[in-house]
Amino acid sequence: MPFPSNLLGTLLAFTSAVVWGSGDFTGGYATRRANQFQVLVLSAASGLLLLAAAALIWRESFPSWRGILWAALAGLTGTVGIAALYKALSVGESAMVAPTSAVIGAGLPVIFGFLTEGLPTASRIAGFALAFIGIWIVSQTSTAKAAGSRKSFLLACLAGLGFAGFMIFISRVEGNRVFTPLIISRSMVFLGSFLMLKLKRVGFPGLKGNGYSLLAGLLDAGGNIFFLLAKQFTRLDTAVVLSSLYPAATVILTGMLLKEKISLKQWAGVVICLVAIILITV
Repeated sequence: MPFPSNLLGTLLAFTSAVVWGSGDFTGGYATRRANQFQVLVLSAASGLLLLAAAALIWRESFPSWRGILWAALAGLTGTVGIAALYKALSVGESAMVAPTSAVIGAGLPVIFGFLTEGLPTASRIAGFALAFIGIWIVSQTSTAKAAGSRKSFLLACLAGLGFAGFMIFISRVEGNRVFTPLIISRSMVFLGSFLMLKLKRVGFPGLKGNGYSLLAGLLDAGGNIFFLLAKQFTRLDTAVVLSSLYPAATVILTGMLLKEKISLKQWAGVVICLVAIILITV
């Protein structure tokens, strides 16, 4: 009995969310010790190595010039998104930052998916709505620090716009290529981060003591891979919404490792997200 393609796409998108959420936690933690562009340039380099190795093993060809342009645009917007997210996570609490960026980052691609692929089934629309509600509930926090941090909120909004641009642009690359479009976009992240280091006159980071930055790059690249694989087996809006559940992983990790308090309301938001996954899958 063949494995249902929609279910496989769901599993891949959910895996993307877990890996992305872990990467955001790691990258946000790294920016508490270093400049966000130092973290970004190292994470981009480690991600590039992973993607290049995968492309060589699977012998994947590069896309056309139009596909290269879409991938480059995805890289530019992704650079803005990741840099803003890492900075926001370093100055604000993840329980507000990650979900805010996720809701904005998923909203625009979902609208784009509606326009290009038509409306999905009623159960999926209900699942999308529950996912957005769940993500927002996960973001609720009672601390004054998170509630009053205007800077971290604006940075989270900027991160969401960057992520939306990445998902829309990378989905426009023709064919079923996975690794080579990400090599192009990741190269733009590396070049953009390197340029910002030069403009801000910040030194290029060494490898010693920056293990979290390198790990963040591997996890972020892994999340990208699972997202593009999910897009091959299900609709764009479905892949986007499910992969955008990554704040749950970020919040749970910060609660476990950094001892940030997770309220009952936030746990309820996680449960709502799980119900949303079921509705989107059926």
